[in-house]
Amino acid sequence: MGTLGAQAQAQDTVARGRLLLVDDEENILKSIRRVLRRGEWDIETATDAETGLRTLERFRPEVVISDFRMPGMNGVEFLTQVKLQEPRAQRIMLTGQADQQAIEEAINRSEIFRFISKPWNDSHLVLTVKSAFEQYALHTENDRLYRVTQEQNAELKQLNAELEERVALRTRLLSTAKREWELSFDCMETPLAVVRARDFAVRRANVAYAQVARRSIEEVPSDVPCHQYLFGRDTPCQGCPLPSAMETGKGARGEVQQGGRSYVVAAYPFAGDDRAVCTYRDVTEEQAMTRRLIETEKMAAVGQLAGGVAHEINNPLGGILAFSQLMSRDAGRSANDLESLKLIEESALRCKRIVESLLKFSRHSRVEDRRLFDLSKCVEDAAVLFRAQLKSMPKVELKLGLKDGLPKVYGDPGTLAQVVLNLLQNGLQSLPKAEGRLSLETGREGDRTFFAVTDTGTGIEEKHLPRIFEPSFTTKPPGEGTGLGLSIAYRIVQDHGGTFQVDTHVGQGSRFTVFLPIPLQLERLP
Repeated sequence: MGTLGAQAQAQDTVARGRLLLVDDEENILKSIRRVLRRGEWDIETATDAETGLRTLERFRPEVVISDFRMPGMNGVEFLTQVKLQEPRAQRIMLTGQADQQAIEEAINRSEIFRFISKPWNDSHLVLTVKSAFEQYALHTENDRLYRVTQEQNAELKQLNAELEERVALRTRLLSTAKREWELSFDCMETPLAVVRARDFAVRRANVAYAQVARRSIEEVPSDVPCHQYLFGRDTPCQGCPLPSAMETGKGARGEVQQGGRSYVVAAYPFAGDDRAVCTYRDVTEEQAMTRRLIETEKMAAVGQLAGGVAHEINNPLGGILAFSQLMSRDAGRSANDLESLKLIEESALRCKRIVESLLKFSRHSRVEDRRLFDLSKCVEDAAVLFRAQLKSMPKVELKLGLKDGLPKVYGDPGTLAQVVLNLLQNGLQSLPKAEGRLSLETGREGDRTFFAVTDTGTGIEEKHLPRIFEPSFTTKPPGEGTGLGLSIAYRIVQDHGGTFQVDTHVGQGSRFTVFLPIPLQLERLP
């Protein structure tokens, strides 16, 4: 066990790196060795350049530290020789004078990694040596990755060549089995067509292709361009991959937009022919789902970030509030001081409210807080709280349309009430000159219940709709909103398995509807 332990320790020491020190002063060598002992590197020394070069051949160091001025061969010449013999070894110049010309010469001739001035700072010296070893390791890893990449490129090239051979062989086999190919062609559910490249004429199409064009298979023409037959266009579709496929002789893909739908079109040319098989896949719903998934992941990530930031800010905010309040109670404070302290306290309280919103945004509902509850009662309770705010706004009317007897929903009524308040507050801020009407209603739609907030405000421009649920996004003037209200509401609704629906018209108002699922045991109740 002792021998194995010693071998492991020796290997670990070697793995930490080999360092060569060259200086004509023994005291400096001893000092540097003493400073670098903490790194546990394998260190050897030399008192002149000639001895250093002999040690270099035997020791093969990864990092070399050399004094600038030495008898015989100076540091620049020595490190130049080091560069020739060990190109990857990192070279560090130790100099006691600010000789700019010598430094420029060293950089040009031997590509010095770092300079260390005498007297040195121990921490800086250790950090520089560590950086040199890391740089050496990086070069070594880059060389290894380059070799691996070359090998993988060769393998990939071979695989590509094999794949091209197989495609060519399969194309020839399909040509010799025309009858079987035709039968399979018509049985495929993916829309397919054989298209002549020079004029985009449809030579043959399957049943699925005819269904996309809303025609029977017997109506498939022989010389009508595919873009005219399928999409009613007079010119080729933008993004069509057919020209590229015919030019390269290989399959190509492209995306075509038509009538509000998105199609991924793939073109596969016949070998030695002016025709290609084109496939059409409607990816409109797939893209919409992908966008929703991306939005969900983005909101989750932002929520985690918001929670972390809020926790970090909360403690210093508490200190600011405490000290400002204590200072305002001191006797003898002038009126200006008290006014300034009051402004500090008000600003800190405003920051505290923003932090609390961030914490609510990042926090999921606790399981123990969830239960079955009456959605209309929850919405009514939120409306009661909101009416208190409307006492100072006599020109704003709040109209309730709450439906009785709705199936109970499962969740946290406290956080859902917060969603109602956020939507009401958002609608109130959209009313021009604090004048207009807010409507709050509940109801059922299929296996979902819903509550909706409608306002007669300014509405939302179409360009802003994709961003309204993003944290910190707001169209309100500075100081009138943080942009967190809808983000928090979105997170709470999503956490309850619900969805948002936004209907808006600029200049007429907006309607925010939140749909919540009815529990399975209750969804069939009237």
